[in-house]
Amino acid sequence: MAGRRKREKDCIQLNQYKLKSEIGKGSYGVVKLAYNEDDDKHYAMKVVSKKKLMKQCGFPRRPPPRGPKAAQGEQPKILGPLERVYQEIAILKKLDHINIVKLVEVLDDPAEDNLHMVFELMRKGPVMEVPTDNPLSEEQARLYFRDVILGIEYLHYQKIVHRDIKPSNLLLGDDGHVKIADFGVSNQFEGNDALLSSTAGTPAFMAPETLSDTRKSFSGKALDVWAMGVTLYCFVFGKCPFIDEYILALHNKIRTKLVDFPETPKISEELRTLILRMLDKNPDTRITIPEIKMDQWVTQGGTDPLPLEEEHCSVVEVTEEDIQNSVKFVPSLSAVILVRAMLRKRSFSNPFECPSRREERSMSAPGSLLMDSWPFRPSLKLHPSLRKGSTGDGPREVELEDLHEDEPSS
Repeated sequence: MAGRRKREKDCIQLNQYKLKSEIGKGSYGVVKLAYNEDDDKHYAMKVVSKKKLMKQCGFPRRPPPRGPKAAQGEQPKILGPLERVYQEIAILKKLDHINIVKLVEVLDDPAEDNLHMVFELMRKGPVMEVPTDNPLSEEQARLYFRDVILGIEYLHYQKIVHRDIKPSNLLLGDDGHVKIADFGVSNQFEGNDALLSSTAGTPAFMAPETLSDTRKSFSGKALDVWAMGVTLYCFVFGKCPFIDEYILALHNKIRTKLVDFPETPKISEELRTLILRMLDKNPDTRITIPEIKMDQWVTQGGTDPLPLEEEHCSVVEVTEEDIQNSVKFVPSLSAVILVRAMLRKRSFSNPFECPSRREERSMSAPGSLLMDSWPFRPSLKLHPSLRKGSTGDGPREVELEDLHEDEPSS
């Protein structure tokens, strides 16, 4: 801006984005605060591993047809692992719903393992922390939960199961509505439901059928409903219904223990009934999303109905062009940082290399520069049952007071 100068401190810049502090950890990656110089806005940038995405990618061997070709019955070509990731990204980018966090764009450095996924920034953070001594009121829980229902219905309509619904993945928008975030362990499916055989997500929110020694496969939609039930319980009681310090003991409680309702706070019989129907240990008799939408507690006895599926859901169509344009390719990030640092210091020696290494005149860029050069904040300590196997919790509320990009010129 005119009359203002940029801060001279080092930071990583990727295209128009300046990467700031870590604001959280999600499935398969860290989340950084990113400032977009083009539109003067902040975003949440998730840095994820392409190798992990290719290994986890939720597509079947042959991706579900979408768009005009699907109507014609034309079979899509079989995609390679990275192409499948790009197709998944193309679909996520086209998700457009008031209760889903928007994926703005994805940047890819072909020379590095990382993808940089740019999401809208949810400044207010998660709806609540778990555990907490200050749970939501029953009415506030109802309003937030209605948003979750519509968001999950939209995802299921797009043939996506989330697999990690929990309060820390439910973020508050400026308008007070809840938006679902973190699709790191989500799966896409063909037909009416996902038939899954692997476990994923956060231990305390896992459904009992995923922990069974005898059941080899299970319904993806039913998993989301169970996690929604645990989440609703958290909303009103501030803790999970099944807790244990030891993971095997926790699994046993989820499989066998009945749901216990604390004496306080008091909840209505209608809410109690809904929670029990969602936490039905038999997925075949567990309540479904269409039934939840008609529930007496959710709709206040039918006086506050939710919109019909066709009123807020339309199928996402993804073309070959969408897949090709799903990511923006950027120059090698390590090389860009190296050149900028050299120019700043007016030196053509590698500033990231110790003097003894410089004497070797190696031409290779630093191998782990991307991760090593970022400042990391200590992760919050969580109860073991709330920790995901390979990741931490979702983004926390973002403090922006000290993140202005410009300072008055002296």
